[in-house]
Amino acid sequence: MAEDLVRVTEQGLYCQAGDFYIDPWRSVQRALITHGHSDHARSGSASYLAHTDSRGILRLRLGEEAKIETIDYGVPIIIKDAIVSFHPAGHILGSSQIRIEYKGQICVVSGDYKTQRDPSCQAIEPVRCHTFITESTFGLPIYRFPSPEIIAAEVNQWWQANANEGKVSILYAYSLGKAQRLLMSIDPSIGPIYTHGAVEALNAVYRGCGVKLPATTYVGDVKKEDIGRNALVVAPPNAQDSLWARKFGKSSDAFASGWMRVRGARRRRSLDRGFVMSDHADWQGLTETIAATGAERVLVTHGYTPPLVRYLTDLGLDAHALETAFTGEEGSDKLDADKETTTENEAGALQ
Repeated sequence: MAEDLVRVTEQGLYCQAGDFYIDPWRSVQRALITHGHSDHARSGSASYLAHTDSRGILRLRLGEEAKIETIDYGVPIIIKDAIVSFHPAGHILGSSQIRIEYKGQICVVSGDYKTQRDPSCQAIEPVRCHTFITESTFGLPIYRFPSPEIIAAEVNQWWQANANEGKVSILYAYSLGKAQRLLMSIDPSIGPIYTHGAVEALNAVYRGCGVKLPATTYVGDVKKEDIGRNALVVAPPNAQDSLWARKFGKSSDAFASGWMRVRGARRRRSLDRGFVMSDHADWQGLTETIAATGAERVLVTHGYTPPLVRYLTDLGLDAHALETAFTGEEGSDKLDADKETTTENEAGALQ
């Protein structure tokens, strides 16, 4: 068998034909970035290439000094001996699958992806290839997610019920991607929408890319007594049980995550409600996407890798696990804690 176009090194996923890395976990000369979550976009590399809509996210993540180049979907470029193009992954704004072609062989690195409808980003487009490197965050058959329409209705019903009882609704969701997807799914006529600073900063990036989010107000600009009892507050999960969260008084809290599919997950987090929504593909999304690529060789990275590898092997595919530093949904909140920590100013504004 010919050597893989992309292999794992100490620095990250490396393509020798193009002499670049994809989502490296250590500093390198040239990094191609699938999307802006912190386990895929790390600071310290000499240069970055990502999709056009990722520029604002990467600027927040990497700082003003980072050298960031961007490219549109489907535009081929030559890097050394490799032909490279970016294709929609449907994960978050600007998320991309990276296609690499060299001497007739095609490898696609998926990054993170999902197949459910999401009006806040472009839908995934499966890319035909010989080798597909896929995530497996929810790579167990138990993970089958309800339709976005069902979840939106559940969130709206919960919010309306809380408003009727004079409770502020606090909805925890990862600041990048999940929060914006939820904002575009809910009914803003129920009440005003306030956001944690980490969410509002990313809302500005989304709006700058033309995403039509509903009106939101940074909660740090509002006095506690001015927050109506019919309000919805969207915040990152690490704000739960903080001084910031307790300042809202009578309230009900909920968390939107794929992990809410598992019985007991909501109870362990001491939440009033859990909504099953993820920006990663469920089992059906994973298996259907892999099949759509036509790949004969599948390399499975982060998540539940052994079950997916066994399933693909039983189908006759050449499937193997890859050891990487990616974490999927489980690590999003932890890795972004420095970006999502509730500030003293935000807490003080509600005193």
